[in-house]
Amino acid sequence: MRLDYNRKLKENSQSLRKNLTKEESRLWYDFLKKLPVTVNRQKVIGNYIVDFYCDKYKTVIELDG
Repeated sequence: MRLDYNRKLKENSQSLRKNLTKEESRLWYDFLKKLPVTVNRQKVIGNYIVDFYCDKYKTVIELDG
């Protein structure tokens, strides 16, 4: 299944990827980066940018500080 996305959000998602919040950074570097599956940061899905997305399990993780 291919996920559609709003191409206009791509630049914003790249900026967010470079500037993780403290909570996102901790979750990414302490846990998600080490998983044996691919997890994407700041993934554009439709008209939304989600914090983390795992395609294999169709799972979104959204953190609010």
